[in-house]
Amino acid sequence: MAFLVVYILEAHPVDAWQTEDNQKEKISVSSPTTLGERCAVADTCSTKLVLHIPAVIDDLENSTESAYTAWPDRLYVIDRAGRVAYKSPPGPFGFKPVEVEHALQRLQPAAPAEVTLVR
Repeated sequence: MAFLVVYILEAHPVDAWQTEDNQKEKISVSSPTTLGERCAVADTCSTKLVLHIPAVIDDLENSTESAYTAWPDRLYVIDRAGRVAYKSPPGPFGFKPVEVEHALQRLQPAAPAEVTLVR
């Protein structure tokens, strides 16, 4: 089992719109125009949020965001076959860790039944 953060397009770029929290915390990020810029912004985000989960970065065409409707943020469980086993409502208010836990439990292989040999 692996957990990843997928960094998609910037939620509050200064060249689009800002939230009051971003202004108070002096978070000002322009929309990246190169993959290198997006990687740098993602690294800053991971550092400031003190993430301990590996991050991968969406391409500039936002392919992952488009495929999974991930903006602004969502939790997903993807099974071994690559199918979506769980998709949360938009976060952070839509995040329900118990639902994620149940989805992960449903994906766990059942424990083998105990076999008693009779002779």
